[in-house]
Amino acid sequence: MPSHAAVIINATSGAGDKEEVRERLTDFFKSRDAKARILFARSGAEIESLARSAVAEDCSPIIAGGGDGTINAVATHVVGTKRALGVLPLGTLNHFAKDIRVPLEIEDAARVCVEGRIANVDVGEVNGRIFLNNSSLGLYPSIVREREKLQHRLGHGKWRAFFWASLTVLRRYPFLRVRLSTDEEELARTSPFIFVGNNEYEMENFNIGSRSCIDKGELSLYIAHRTGRMGLVRLAWRALFGGLRNEDDFDAMCTKEIWIETRRPRLRVATDGEVTIMPTPLHYRVRPGALRVLVPEESNGDE
Repeated sequence: MPSHAAVIINATSGAGDKEEVRERLTDFFKSRDAKARILFARSGAEIESLARSAVAEDCSPIIAGGGDGTINAVATHVVGTKRALGVLPLGTLNHFAKDIRVPLEIEDAARVCVEGRIANVDVGEVNGRIFLNNSSLGLYPSIVREREKLQHRLGHGKWRAFFWASLTVLRRYPFLRVRLSTDEEELARTSPFIFVGNNEYEMENFNIGSRSCIDKGELSLYIAHRTGRMGLVRLAWRALFGGLRNEDDFDAMCTKEIWIETRRPRLRVATDGEVTIMPTPLHYRVRPGALRVLVPEESNGDE
């Protein structure tokens, strides 16, 4: 491990005592004779500022502690550099950590940051903004926006707010009218949601939402056709117990580049769970091997 690592922790992510996390990490790095500066951030802007400084100061690895949004914020400044990204999964779902096989126990994850090997993995990009996991349009960004409003206005917890936000958005059930261009075809669709993954996602059986690799150099595109609320329930049921490959109301394909056009001048776009408003058209592309990340020695994530 290089002489100086930067550990950037989101103090507001997940649950648990972050001071206890600091103590456990401090003890761990000392036990490995590894120098690490542990930094806490309380906002997205502060996370990005610390990540920029860590890159400028030539720290390596640069370790991100938090959920997928935190990992994305740090990776945004590490991607395309010679720095290595370490991952401490301190969030709720920790999709990226799971897909690169990083253990969820904090000392075990820290061990990967010290003793792991570097793998080059792909990142997705939409209008210049990267995503490690996925990006979506339609229902999900609307639900996240409504959830944030409920959290701020009523003080609801994240999951309670998400439940009520989902009911509110599903009552409105908005559709997107879009024209999509991929490497090989053009599609016109009216859809409640569009999902773009960094590499291919499992969309059937109980592995739904996971990826077997993130270094194949492609995007996965999933589009629901115009369907009612019960149609979405049927799609979810088929995903869990049957499979979506043969669904007439669902498109699934892999590609390297996607253009999405709509009459709307701007769209809400979710990237790794964070929602921003972007001008249209949307341009998605994959950046093969653009991120150097520490993975367990036994992982085959870049093979």
